[in-house]
Amino acid sequence: MNRAAKQGAVNPAAAEFLDWMARERRAAPLTVAAYGRDLAGFFAFLTGHFGREPACQDLAGLRAADFRAWLAAEATAGAGNATRSRHVSTLRSFFRFLARRHGIANPQLALLSAPRARKPLPRALSTEQARAVAERIGDTAAPAMQARDVALFTLLYGCGLRIGEALALDIADLPGAAPTLRVTGKGSKQRIVPLLPAVRAALADWLGHHPRPAPDAPLFLGARGGRLDPAVAQRVLRGFRRHHGLPEHATPHALRHSFATHLLAGGADLRSIQELLGHASLSTTQRYTSVDAERLLDVWRRAHPRP
Repeated sequence: MNRAAKQGAVNPAAAEFLDWMARERRAAPLTVAAYGRDLAGFFAFLTGHFGREPACQDLAGLRAADFRAWLAAEATAGAGNATRSRHVSTLRSFFRFLARRHGIANPQLALLSAPRARKPLPRALSTEQARAVAERIGDTAAPAMQARDVALFTLLYGCGLRIGEALALDIADLPGAAPTLRVTGKGSKQRIVPLLPAVRAALADWLGHHPRPAPDAPLFLGARGGRLDPAVAQRVLRGFRRHHGLPEHATPHALRHSFATHLLAGGADLRSIQELLGHASLSTTQRYTSVDAERLLDVWRRAHPRP
């Protein structure tokens, strides 16, 4: 029997399930260990619930209320929605195994819904941090690479683009004298975003260094002349943030979050921000209202004179 089963299972059926997961399903050791911890907690709860260690026939007779009682106990102990959602997934896998291997079925488990994990709030940079990235990125690089990086990160912050959207642009996609840019986002959905003068200036500077500014050429090139890889852009920003003391969440996508958060703080309405970001649902954009509220609360906590 595998190590996770020995350590995590307090019930023979659970031990058998964990051994099957490791040997036949070839689940990752960390997955088996997590399932083992979940089942150990579940059976410990049932032992207290019944006043004895449960037998297989007890598992078949569990009610939905019994499962919910365990999840409620886990919540009281501090388990969040994501953890309890994994608990439900573990139980479903375990009971499917029991039904196939031993004919032990429990239809009550189908009545149990997994708690919805709360999506993390977008993490934006401050205005000063975002401008530092856009204006000073690549300040130790060769002039051409510096111009490319400034143009890329100015575009991300100035237009709220995803890194993939920016790197998919060709020179032909640039609008010439028009003040807007057509962007192709998720699901090939297109949107129009305005180009600020600072963005246009950064792009024009980069085009002056572009080694082959033909219309069909990628707008942003890597060192070998192909389309710039997202990993390279992420590495450039990672090096910049470490040298300039920026937070760890200073990533290319954080510039998109910063674009939306700073627009909201400046008075922009949610519908307009939704259109600029290319969100299919307004509820996705509404997360930025929580970010702005958190920022205001943080300012209040640090600045209010009352202890």
